[in-house]
Amino acid sequence: MKIGIISDTHDNLDAIEKAVSIFNENKVELVIHAGDFIAPFTARPFEKLNSKLVGIFGNNDGEKFGLKNNFKPIGEIHNDPYIFSRSGKNILLTHHPEIVNPIAKSYEYDVVIYGHTHKNDIRKIHKTLVINPGEGGGWLYGDKTLAILNLEKMKAEIIRID
Repeated sequence: MKIGIISDTHDNLDAIEKAVSIFNENKVELVIHAGDFIAPFTARPFEKLNSKLVGIFGNNDGEKFGLKNNFKPIGEIHNDPYIFSRSGKNILLTHHPEIVNPIAKSYEYDVVIYGHTHKNDIRKIHKTLVINPGEGGGWLYGDKTLAILNLEKMKAEIIRID
């Protein structure tokens, strides 16, 4: 199973459109958003996804009701943290980097995905694969990135959106 991962898109519709194209070209079966969509109108470019979306709210997502409603046809947005399973792997999704290391060291999760820092990160902590796709919006560092995870191989790669 291929999973697309993005975070911190911060209303950058052009970057979201390009990311959706990359996800569709790579035939991902699920897209995970690690928070900070910002406004409900960001659902529009995600409507072109060929897969469902699972996301969480970030620290800048204020209009939660509007976000949840606009994303209903595309997928679901949850409170942070969100725990789920895919292909027999336990995944924890958070926007908060400060909880990543202790959670990864707990041996409870196969994958921990996080956002907020706007910096990409792929590493192993014991058996847990930790992934931060970087900043999808590119506003802070100007380097728009996403990640694609091959869940069977437990390998992830960072891809530039531009």
